[in-house]
Amino acid sequence: QEEKKQLTLKVEELERKLETTSAQNIEFLQVIAKREESIHQCQLRLEEKTRECSSLARQLEMAIEDAKRQVEQTRERATSRERAAQSKMLDLETQLSRNKSELNQLRRSKDDAERRYESRLQDLKDRLEQSESTNRSMQNYVQFLKSSYANVF
Repeated sequence: QEEKKQLTLKVEELERKLETTSAQNIEFLQVIAKREESIHQCQLRLEEKTRECSSLARQLEMAIEDAKRQVEQTRERATSRERAAQSKMLDLETQLSRNKSELNQLRRSKDDAERRYESRLQDLKDRLEQSESTNRSMQNYVQFLKSSYANVF
């Protein structure tokens, strides 16, 4: 009976393990099904991307051919523009020389004006200081008179 009881316990334990294992198997099957669905979706996306890449490759080839034609046209235009630019560059160099000379003259004028204004400002500061000094002297004198009158009366 003891042996039967132990065997019964073992059987029950094995049945629990079997149930647990069955539940795990079900979970694993669900995970596998999800992964297979994910793989299927990835394969669909891959096929779509492959088609998109093929389309983009064709577009790229057409764009390269178009770009080559444009480059050739651009070279021809660039050559004619270069000639015009060289002519314009000479004109601009002449104008730059004149502008530099004018700028130097304007800088000298500005420096002279700054010196005159600084001199005038210093003169005004000196006069203000002298005025404030005179004002303080007068205030001291008025204070002196007030105190003198106060002492007299």
